Amino acid sequence: MNIKPLHDQVIVSRLESEEKTPGGIIIPDTAKEKPQEGKVLAVGPGRRDKEGKRITPEVKKGDKVLFSKWGGTDVKIEGEEYVMLKEGDILAVLES
Repeated sequence: MNIKPLHDQVIVSRLESEEKTPGGIIIPDTAKEKPQEGKVLAVGPGRRDKEGKRITPEVKKGDKVLFSKWGGTDVKIEGEEYVMLKEGDILAVLES
């Protein structure tokens, strides 16, 4: 993927959700919700404050993140689907 986000934009690849419930029931595709976890693929340079100084983003490429359910915009790049988010739509960085 050859794309560079602007300002505080972040491109995230959604992680696949579970296909079964803990009890073993298989969830059909029509009933699945879009996952809210993803892996950061690209990060913009950051937004600017009122004085024009750049504010460096807290997330970096490769981070596993949890993001807002309704945040971001779904985009298709080179046949793959991604989510483009503002850094503020990212709720947490997941640590392993």
